[in-house]
Amino acid sequence: MENCLKLLLANENAEELNCISDRLTEDELFGEIDKTTDGEEALKLIAANEYDIVILDLVLPHADGFEVIEQAKNKNSKTKIIVISSLSSETFIKKAMSFGASYYMLKPISENLLAKRVKDLFEEDMNASSGAKPEFGKEIEEKITNIFITVGIPAHIKGYQFLREAIKLAMDDPDIINSITKKLYPSIAERFDTSASKVERAIRHAIEVAWNRGKIENINNIFGLTVYSNNEKPTNGEFIALVADKMLLDV
Repeated sequence: MENCLKLLLANENAEELNCISDRLTEDELFGEIDKTTDGEEALKLIAANEYDIVILDLVLPHADGFEVIEQAKNKNSKTKIIVISSLSSETFIKKAMSFGASYYMLKPISENLLAKRVKDLFEEDMNASSGAKPEFGKEIEEKITNIFITVGIPAHIKGYQFLREAIKLAMDDPDIINSITKKLYPSIAERFDTSASKVERAIRHAIEVAWNRGKIENINNIFGLTVYSNNEKPTNGEFIALVADKMLLDV
């Protein structure tokens, strides 16, 4: 295959590292894969090579993941970064995205989902180079992350990832909101290897967590008007549509 991607995997856990590597080598899209369990060695590999994708944990010996991300982006701004980490703090997620990460995935991860994320990034570049309509990329990811942080949706709950996907789907196809149970939930469920009912419950839980944290004024500030009060919780569809509309207006 002509367009094989060159990857660097950096993870202190050798077992996780090998599981990810084994899964990615099954796909012909992924060509040369370098692996390391050490942050300093990751920096040396980046200095000596041109990587299309860097997949790393933030916790690495001798040099942390942020230093690795920074060097990778300085070496080649087109290098895509995927963080996989057990660190669920909103601070770490926001910092990683600000350093240039395209995705932040919480452990334990699905190797199949990770492979899909890499393919998504590859397809974005192919669409951009061919002049095709671009997919929503890192800038949108960062904006969605910032809204979730402001609203008070914690990154460690399942609904966080489901909501992120729902908003991107609604941005790509606004009419999908009108088929939320027949199309949107099943689409997300398929991507995350779960059921539509679990997707619905997890999104509902994420919204309820935000409301229980009492950050309603932040929501109203984001949209520039009083949308909800503490006693008014939006439906899943209302919240998804509200954020998706906000994102589309800002694109």
